Amino acid sequence: MRYLILLAALGLAACVEKPVDGRTAYLDNCAVCHGSGGQGDGPAARGLATPPPDLTTLAARNGGTFPTDQVMSIIDGLNRDPHFSKAMPEFGAGDLGETVIVEEDGLGTPVPMKLLVLTEYLESIQQ
Repeated sequence: MRYLILLAALGLAACVEKPVDGRTAYLDNCAVCHGSGGQGDGPAARGLATPPPDLTTLAARNGGTFPTDQVMSIIDGLNRDPHFSKAMPEFGAGDLGETVIVEEDGLGTPVPMKLLVLTEYLESIQQ
């Protein structure tokens, strides 16, 4: 059901503004540190005190379930542990695009489109 709503939201967003592609958003904003394949081997990774994590193993490190809410929160900058690297920008402080309502268990939550498609892309690259 959640994915049906997501598809409807993506279709609605297409009417509002140019659709955002998750892979493009990733390559534009994340690949410099996390690498083009998401394995933490981007060109800027060598210069960081805390190495970027392998984003292809997020589900594996979470008992086989992709941690959607946690990933969105980390990208946005809302919920980061104290040990979290300050090198990662808080993308929620910038423009993440138009918001869409994502419904889960009868509760609608406004989510910026770029954050939504980026999270979906990260889910798609899980190993």
